[in-house]
Amino acid sequence: MDFPAYLATMPMHAITEIHGEPGLLERFRLEIGAFGPGDRDRLTEALDLAADLHRDDRRVREPYLNHLLRVAIRMMHHYQVRDVDVIVAGLLHDAVEDHPAELAGAGAAGDEARAAALATLAARFGPRVARLVAAVTNPVYDPGRDRHTQYREHVAASLDAEPWARVIKVSDFTDNGVGVIHTVGPKVARSAAKYRPLVPVFRELIGRPDTPLSAAVKRHIFAQLDLAEERFAAILDQPG
Repeated sequence: MDFPAYLATMPMHAITEIHGEPGLLERFRLEIGAFGPGDRDRLTEALDLAADLHRDDRRVREPYLNHLLRVAIRMMHHYQVRDVDVIVAGLLHDAVEDHPAELAGAGAAGDEARAAALATLAARFGPRVARLVAAVTNPVYDPGRDRHTQYREHVAASLDAEPWARVIKVSDFTDNGVGVIHTVGPKVARSAAKYRPLVPVFRELIGRPDTPLSAAVKRHIFAQLDLAEERFAAILDQPG
């Protein structure tokens, strides 16, 4: 497939709408061209694993892999992340949550499967990648408590001690929150209600001195959080 020369400058949701998964894959290849051969191999291996694990998963109107690609591309392009462990963890950030048994191998289930899945990631990509993925993996929720409340509590607690995990999670949040207008149906309001209370949480986490991003990147993220809040308000605060 032929792509325009300006693909490297296109907004990611524009690539998604016009060129789909092939366009995002090409944009990913363009981004990792700035890395050395060994790093490119690790990133490609992580992408291949993510594509295999999520091969049958969908996000409303698109393959789930698109979301993972946007999370990783955003970190490389907009956040200027060059830490390969962080980008690998971004590509695999939903692997343990969504496909623990497949990662862990036959016979594992429940918490045992999650632990084994993280061990598999540690063996393939190193313990730091596994630790970052663990930090952004949602827990098994208590059915007796509100899921959204538990989600917010988990985000605040798990990211407190993992500065690089904040970077992964805010890219994930941006794709889900700012990108909520690319969703359709009842999920639009559900997503806005889920993510809106996280805006001040992320603003505080990203603003911390130990969050390893430049001042310019932090300003970019704060602007994206403002945009997310504007979109949540438009969805949730309409009269009637």
